[in-house]
Amino acid sequence: MISYLWWVINNPMDKITFSTRLQRERDKFENLLNQVGYTRQLTMKGVSGGLSIKDMLVDILTREQFIADRLSEILHGEIYSPCTSHTALEYFQNKYGYPDYESPLLEKEKRNHLVTYKHKNIGLDDIVEQELAAYSNILDSFQKLTLDQCRDHGLFHRAAEHTYKPYRRMSHEINFWLNSITAESK
Repeated sequence: MISYLWWVINNPMDKITFSTRLQRERDKFENLLNQVGYTRQLTMKGVSGGLSIKDMLVDILTREQFIADRLSEILHGEIYSPCTSHTALEYFQNKYGYPDYESPLLEKEKRNHLVTYKHKNIGLDDIVEQELAAYSNILDSFQKLTLDQCRDHGLFHRAAEHTYKPYRRMSHEINFWLNSITAESK
């Protein structure tokens, strides 16, 4: 707890700083996706285990939708509490269509294969459209939230956990895959 408080005191963040960081990370992420190309490569299995980039985008989409919904709840004065039982986790996922990513019962960085399976018959264009809408909702909500709301709810950290940190993880996996393809073709 003390180390977290030290970090907060020594690393003050405001909405402009956060928005700039988020947009910079988003630009890097989108540039990488553009490098891969909007072709069948985005739906080829094997990028990370048996997953395609499309499957990985579903993970990004659901994490962004999770935080977008939490931001909306804060704007509307609603209270969110992470699920503390497996029954509550199941109910949450059935209600929202994605896991409670902030539940202490889930591994934070682990992909939920039920979400991937649920989206397997949805086209890449629809996934991209939904993901862009979720990202836009996050930006819109941050515009409406006060700095005090952001700080009181730990939103800079929480939003990072569901936006640019997953972008970085996915980018790392895609770069590793691209490098392995390059090495194979030599």
